[in-house]
Amino acid sequence: MLILLPPSEGKTGPRRGSPVDLTALSHPELTDRRERLLELVIDASARPDAARVLDVPPTLTAEIAHNTTLRTAHAAPASKVYTGVLYAAAGLDGLTGTARRRANSSVRIVSGLWGVLAPTDRIPAYRTSICAKLPGVGELTQYWAPALRESLGRDWGVVIDARSSSYLPTWRPPSGLPWFTVRVVQIRDGKPSVVSHFAKHTRGVLTHHLLTRPGAPPRTPAQVLAAAQELIPTVLREASLLPRTGRTGPDTLELVLA
Repeated sequence: MLILLPPSEGKTGPRRGSPVDLTALSHPELTDRRERLLELVIDASARPDAARVLDVPPTLTAEIAHNTTLRTAHAAPASKVYTGVLYAAAGLDGLTGTARRRANSSVRIVSGLWGVLAPTDRIPAYRTSICAKLPGVGELTQYWAPALRESLGRDWGVVIDARSSSYLPTWRPPSGLPWFTVRVVQIRDGKPSVVSHFAKHTRGVLTHHLLTRPGAPPRTPAQVLAAAQELIPTVLREASLLPRTGRTGPDTLELVLA
């Protein structure tokens, strides 16, 4: 089982801890690319047009300025630094025992700056959009795509993809590997309606459940569906697998909120 998460917009800057050590991060084959990109982000963050280059709202002046200190800033596990709605519900930082080991082996966070991270990888808080186009490397989605094909190329059994659409170009599982995006809907006036805030929360709840439920992690579509249906009726009204509409791309795990 591989659970793919996006980084959260909300990040909590560590108040203590040694700086990031790129050689200590998981997937060490990405070290050279991380090193190059880190230097480019630091340089771009000092420019007058940094917000435009990094594709970050110009109101976040302090966070952009913090990027210039990324080599010396305090670092902490990614599970502590990412603090958005999804991560609050997933509770990665509070896992222990088997659930913690399962998270470290099965959860990967796709990041515009770091490529891909495990929950225990120590990083500083930062601001860089996956949609950024940096001088020297261009679009970050394309910068990371060839490297992640190698890094994530093993047989995970099944991929549960909770990333937003902007992150999908960074990595697509090889043909034949079951791959599901997670769609969260509510029934309004008898029709399914996509939700946003509750979608992030529910993806986090599903992540927490997959990591903490007893038994072996799911490795087939049927097992993924059965695990999701365990959240009925407390969280979900129903869960179903919807086939892809085109010849390529992911299938959909649709979760209907209770």
